[in-house]
Amino acid sequence: MAGAATPASPPLDPGSCFGMGMGMGMGMGMGMGMGMGMCPPTPGTTVSTPTATPATHSPVLPPFGFTQEQVACVCEVLQQSGNIERLGRFLWSLPACEQLHKNESVLKAKAIVAFHRGNYKELYKILESNSFSPHNHGKMQSLWLKAHYNEAEKLRGRPLGAVGRYRVRRKFPLPRTIWDGEETSYCFREKSRNVLREWYAHNPYPSPREKRELAEATGLTTTQVSNWFKNRRQRDRAAEQKDT
Repeated sequence: MAGAATPASPPLDPGSCFGMGMGMGMGMGMGMGMGMGMCPPTPGTTVSTPTATPATHSPVLPPFGFTQEQVACVCEVLQQSGNIERLGRFLWSLPACEQLHKNESVLKAKAIVAFHRGNYKELYKILESNSFSPHNHGKMQSLWLKAHYNEAEKLRGRPLGAVGRYRVRRKFPLPRTIWDGEETSYCFREKSRNVLREWYAHNPYPSPREKRELAEATGLTTTQVSNWFKNRRQRDRAAEQKDT
């Protein structure tokens, strides 16, 4: 398991790189093959034990022709689009460059592809061997838990209930590479609740866009955010009726 998490960096803005990302990922990106050449590893690094690093401005990777930031941007855009098969093909087209493959956006993309292909052994290896920044913890934790739930359900031949999922979480705790040590309720973290409560105080009816932003900020899904606001409004109405 990797050591301390690497310093966090602000997530890439999919909107700011959508055009470039789609152009690379959908066009030129799919034409890049393994024959593009090798990228020499950074001096002093060890290829066998990579650690995740946030995407940063970087020089062009010879002879690949694109910067790390551009490759990371394509990975983010393809993830946002939900086209996992295309994302997998794009990852396959990348040159064998240690500097590139330890990039956090690339590692996150590899984890997502491994999960969707049911390659849980590879997923666990990626998550346990590379430290991810806090803004990616929610997504990586979700992959870790869902993969273990799926394996348990396949083994038992039936869906897991609340108790079954709890036992799986106890048996397979989150690795520290994707966890900040805060106790988790597996419905909502306390930090997530605080964010939602603060928003509810000034606007109990967030727009779809605001719900997506809240989901990203809390590490929850948009459905979880919507249900939280719906349930909170129902509780408040019931309390008001009781008082009258």
